[in-house]
Amino acid sequence: MAILTESQARKIEAPTDKPNRIVWDSDGEGKGGAVSGFGLRVTRAGSKAFILDYRISGRKRRYTIGRFDDGTWTVKAARERAGKLRQQVDNGIDPLAAENAARGAPTLRDLWARFEAEYLPKRRESTRKAYRGLWKAYGGKLAAHKVADIDSSEIEAQHARIATKTPYRANRWLAMLSKMFSLAARWKWRGDNPCKGIERAPEYRRERYLSGEEITRLLEALQSYAERGPWQAQSANAIRLLILTGARRMEVLAAKWDQFDLEAGVWSKPPASTKQKEPHRVPLSGPAIALLSGIERSSEYVFPGRGTDSHQKDIKNAWGTVTKLAGIDNARLHDLRHTYAAHLASAGQSLPIIGALLGHTQAQTTQRYAHLLDDPLRQATERVAGMIDQSREPAKVRRLRG
Repeated sequence: MAILTESQARKIEAPTDKPNRIVWDSDGEGKGGAVSGFGLRVTRAGSKAFILDYRISGRKRRYTIGRFDDGTWTVKAARERAGKLRQQVDNGIDPLAAENAARGAPTLRDLWARFEAEYLPKRRESTRKAYRGLWKAYGGKLAAHKVADIDSSEIEAQHARIATKTPYRANRWLAMLSKMFSLAARWKWRGDNPCKGIERAPEYRRERYLSGEEITRLLEALQSYAERGPWQAQSANAIRLLILTGARRMEVLAAKWDQFDLEAGVWSKPPASTKQKEPHRVPLSGPAIALLSGIERSSEYVFPGRGTDSHQKDIKNAWGTVTKLAGIDNARLHDLRHTYAAHLASAGQSLPIIGALLGHTQAQTTQRYAHLLDDPLRQATERVAGMIDQSREPAKVRRLRG
């Protein structure tokens, strides 16, 4: 019999005396361009599918290539596929075993599950919350994809789509994926990190500093808000401590009394509570000491949660209400940290001192406040200029003859 053709495949009838019938390509001999072991299987119900029979390691195997009767595969395309599979067999690869292994290979959803179980518990609470939010927002697009099959183009395309609306979140998502794939390489789930080399979206730093007049209105609004009840008073105190220390939100909310030495006027932040994972010892101002001294110690936490053994989790709603009362627009809680640094710079403090108070471990992080040093520098140079007697006429310079 000649090799199997399209017209012959259509004419083959379903068997009536057995479950299925197989018509081999050139009787399965691999002659005249035929592929050995390639054939068309026809079931009693009339379903037709291309198969490849082969032997490997002494075992007979049957690989189903795909359907013919529904138009998915043509005879030509199926024969080409069978030829490639046969090459794998000749090279000692069992294509059926490889496909079964791939079918059970971990997906990005599996990688996230392990990442969440093994990596996130070692991170700060705010980081865990942020990463879970990113996965919920963007993970679904690639969740079912095999970890080993995801390539840079897929990630780059998704990153670009997100960046059109929120460049900052697009970059955070890319950073999280990069960490996940680095761990996947360590866990032998794939050999490389497809996030490497993808360019981050441009981010424009937000510059928002509360003026002295805004701070005055804010403190008045905090006083009014604190009078609404004990919980509001606690939230107001947390915001006041942010203003007085320039600390990060969760450093304040998770602070414990044993971190403070009010007599010495020092706040010793443990590594677990700082972004840099290093101890951070900072002096407290008189108003900060007075604020802490006036807070009742009802828990190990300075700002305990409602009816729990943990600390207060958030003050976002309180911040929204207070800024509305104060008539302050477009201000985030984190802007209090920037404002603290801005007032230090305006007072003439150096960048190293500002960085030390904020807990920066890298000078480049503090460098964003460098332009705020212009005013004290200008004042300094004006003081020097004032020492020169401006009433004297400038010295006349005689032309030099060369």
